[in-house]
Amino acid sequence: MFKTVRTFFLPTLAVCLFAFSIYHLMFAAEKLPKVSPLVEPPRQSFRSGISATGLVEARAENISLGTAVAGVVLEVCVTNDQLGQRITKGTPLFRVDDRHLRAQLRTLQANLKLAETQLERLEQMPRPEEIPPSEAKVKIAEANRTRLKDVYERNEQLVGKRIISEEDYTSSRFTFLAADQQWQQAVAEDQLLKAGSWKPDLTVSQASAEAARASVANMETEIERCLVRAPVDGQILKIDVRPGEYVNAAASKALILLGDLDRLRVRADIDEQDIPRFQTTGRAMARLRGAADKELKLVFVRVEPYVIPKKAFTGDNTERIDTRVLQVLYEIDSEQSGVFVGQQVDVSIEIESPSSPEPFDPSRPVE
Repeated sequence: MFKTVRTFFLPTLAVCLFAFSIYHLMFAAEKLPKVSPLVEPPRQSFRSGISATGLVEARAENISLGTAVAGVVLEVCVTNDQLGQRITKGTPLFRVDDRHLRAQLRTLQANLKLAETQLERLEQMPRPEEIPPSEAKVKIAEANRTRLKDVYERNEQLVGKRIISEEDYTSSRFTFLAADQQWQQAVAEDQLLKAGSWKPDLTVSQASAEAARASVANMETEIERCLVRAPVDGQILKIDVRPGEYVNAAASKALILLGDLDRLRVRADIDEQDIPRFQTTGRAMARLRGAADKELKLVFVRVEPYVIPKKAFTGDNTERIDTRVLQVLYEIDSEQSGVFVGQQVDVSIEIESPSSPEPFDPSRPVE
């Protein structure tokens, strides 16, 4: 009996269990629903084209503003409420502490005033009040000379007649000569006074005033450098500076990011292996990440012919770390709704059929 069970029953049971398992796998297992991707992957917009990764930027490129003077930020003239608002060229953005420079400026301005006053005094010499006393001295000396000359001439006649002694004659002669020299001295001093300042003295005073003026201008420039202004018209994209922060010219971050958002542009990175097939005349379209159904028409602007190392990687297994890219600039010729500066886009560039390629030549002028 046991032999009959082993011969017929056990194999039959095994076959039945195997059939049941096949049935269970084919019909009883739960069917999972088909799941569509949350975000549609990028796709090529043209029948024949190349793909590139692009980054949205402002029309005049994103301008990272820093400071030329190191110090503590004393005042930020713009607030976060002004992000995206348009400002004009020369608008104050923030100011570095310049109180010590303003104190030095007041000292230099005082030195300048002193130098200019000294120059003005030399230029206005002689004073009108000094001329009458000088002329009076000349007249007094002339009158005294005339009197002593008369005495000297009379004594000269009397000494010949031996009426006066030789000693009295000699005394009157030297007294006259002294009076004559005093008169000549008074005349010379009067002429010197009326001649005004000496030209070399004026030159020295003018140079001192100019040096003081230059020192004031230099300090005013240093104070102006402490105030960072908008270099161009545009919109404020980012503010990353606060009052009380210490900033310097070597800061790696952009304190304020400025750009022109009237017309946005896309900087496309074309892989080096696609450069020979790139054509500036080909149409270009961009698709937003997460909105692949929305296309943006691009207009060619220029090519930056220097091939640079690639910085943004997609994670593809075939992508090398040492990949280099050619940067091509396009302008978005579509409505900019939903497009922001710094946003990544997938760019499709149309090329001609491989049978008649027209490779890009950086030396050829762009029409």
